[in-house]
Amino acid sequence: MSYSSINLATKPIVLSISGHDPSGGAGIQADIEVLNHFDCHPCSIITCLTVQDSSTVHRLIPQEAEAIVEQASILFNDMPINAIKIGLTGSLGAVNAIASIIKSQPNIPIVFDPVLACGDGTPLANADLIGEIKSKLLPLTTVLTPNTIEAAQLSGLQENNDPDQLGTSLLKQGPDYVLLTGGHALGTVLRNHLFNNNEKLASYEWQRQAGHFHGTGCTLASAIAALIATGQSIPDAIELAQTYVDNTIKQAIQLGKGQRFLHRSQA
Repeated sequence: MSYSSINLATKPIVLSISGHDPSGGAGIQADIEVLNHFDCHPCSIITCLTVQDSSTVHRLIPQEAEAIVEQASILFNDMPINAIKIGLTGSLGAVNAIASIIKSQPNIPIVFDPVLACGDGTPLANADLIGEIKSKLLPLTTVLTPNTIEAAQLSGLQENNDPDQLGTSLLKQGPDYVLLTGGHALGTVLRNHLFNNNEKLASYEWQRQAGHFHGTGCTLASAIAALIATGQSIPDAIELAQTYVDNTIKQAIQLGKGQRFLHRSQA
């Protein structure tokens, strides 16, 4: 399979709804780099600003929920959106705004990377926000891409539960597909698992690269959204996106004092 073989009649449009990372390693900027790589036109709505560097998130600055909804309404009235990628929500208001946006466009596939903490483990969502995400966004999601820590928080299970239990438990909350990523597990092999229709569809194995990397979740979810927008089936989009992310990690570069940044444009 190769996304480059797709004959595009028009340029697909993907809307990213996420936070802004001033370091450029994650969030909206990372999403835009990925979408450009897959020859999609990126639109973006910022849910929250962050005070952030390559090591951690120091503070969130949520944006007004009304402004988030207004921006989306204007975009939908102007151009055909082929897919929506959701990342960091950052506030209860943003979650409710995003749910309203999705409900107004029920036929657009939704790829949701439920960012609940930054790479060093600093929490970015409290219990109330996690509860709102579970009740308002998971039932509206086409593809959910949690890591094992996020899966445990969203499912109420323990992180060390069997991946099959984590994945099928999340399916019961409404997503059509769950791609459970294994980046936080130990070992030299990284294992991801795909679930749909109350069962595991596939497992994927990748050689773990040494080091810590910034924005892998954003990159994966954006790549899936881009590939769906270009016409790939959801299972094929998920498989191709993982290959792309593996290549961006292999070419990662050290720009700051913390995590390495993925090389998204040349993967």
